[in-house]
Amino acid sequence: MGLTMRLKTMAAMALAAVTLAGTLPAMAQSSTKPSFFSFLRPSNFGNGPVSGASSIRRQVVPYYGKYKPGTIVVNTAERRLYLVQDNGTAVKYGIGVGRDGFRWGGVKTITRKAEWPGWTPPAQMLQRRPDLPRYMPGGIDNPLGARAMYLGSTLYRIHGSNEPETIGQAVSSGCFRMTNDDVTDLYDRVRVGTQVVVLN
Repeated sequence: MGLTMRLKTMAAMALAAVTLAGTLPAMAQSSTKPSFFSFLRPSNFGNGPVSGASSIRRQVVPYYGKYKPGTIVVNTAERRLYLVQDNGTAVKYGIGVGRDGFRWGGVKTITRKAEWPGWTPPAQMLQRRPDLPRYMPGGIDNPLGARAMYLGSTLYRIHGSNEPETIGQAVSSGCFRMTNDDVTDLYDRVRVGTQVVVLN
């Protein structure tokens, strides 16, 4: 390659670098714009920003409690959900729970199960957040995530989440959220009629 060609190549590379550098702030700025679904993120429900991924891993642990195999036990204070098994163990999952003023306790049963459920915000939530959609079809951006298990006739569910980094936090309006992987695992292990004991 001749000297002239090398100089032209170097000049072209320098021009490209300057052009790219000039566009970086605009690119970074555009990437911070909220997506269409960002208003559904928990950080926009008045809970403050969150980041990172859930570090809570599903595990099998010894279980010496009073509940029979097949029962789901939600420990709100611990922010863990246990599925009691028949061999003296339980499958332990990390969960997100209701924030202050939205935690509850009691005994319910799973009355419905749904894969990639659609979401209809309840009237109480729409009163607090009138900007929310009246319905959102199921999918990866849906706040209910990959699976949902409905608890009795209440508005509460055990469901997946499109923000797994909130697992282990008190962020919801009373539902129990799990990672999509964990909620799918639990969904496959339980049936309609399963008893759910919520310890608050």
